[in-house]
Amino acid sequence: MLEVRGINVYYGAIHAVKDVSIEVNEGEIVTLIGANGAGKSTILQTISGLLRPRTGGITFMGENIGVVAPYKIVERGLAQVPEGRRVFLRMTVTENLEMGAYTQKSGGIADDMERAFTLFPRLKERRRQVAGTLSGGEQQMLAMGRALMSRPKLLMLDEPSMGLAPILVEQIFSTIVEMNRDGTTILLVEQNAQMALSVASRAYVLETGRIAMQGDAHELAGNEEVKKAYLGG
Repeated sequence: MLEVRGINVYYGAIHAVKDVSIEVNEGEIVTLIGANGAGKSTILQTISGLLRPRTGGITFMGENIGVVAPYKIVERGLAQVPEGRRVFLRMTVTENLEMGAYTQKSGGIADDMERAFTLFPRLKERRRQVAGTLSGGEQQMLAMGRALMSRPKLLMLDEPSMGLAPILVEQIFSTIVEMNRDGTTILLVEQNAQMALSVASRAYVLETGRIAMQGDAHELAGNEEVKKAYLGG
């Protein structure tokens, strides 16, 4: 479904992502784990079209999207929930969800919103509330629901557990698994490596812009190097 081939991404003179290749197959949950500054978010932003690789290519559903505008990439079925949530703080929950549906014809928006409310019942309770008054966990739910409104084939999640209490982290990850069961392929960037590896089928470990390891998520969770560096082993 998604193939990233040897991308190199720079911030000015800083070489942030170095010859990275990853792939995501339909129906998978694939995770990228690594320390702060390893290049995880940069990879997602490059796939989304917000950054451009200096070299390398990106293919989604068999089409080169390396030169496609970000909003066109969303229209093709690839959506991202950004790090830090970035909901529209002065809009209500319902208005935020409606913004996520800008690629859809009006006929199906009500059904999509009901799906978001089914996944996140708390959003239904607060549907008329201004997003800026929601808790961090509720804003994360809203950001995920907003992305789902575009009916993505592949959903990229950037640090969904950041700043959340442990009970909310479990709830968010449970919902990620549920979305995947419903047919949405997931590419997950997450610092909570233990949770990420527990839900993913495959994983890539990034270190200073390069892929250091890759493979079956369960096997990587048992790898001594991974345990020592990321799982507190």
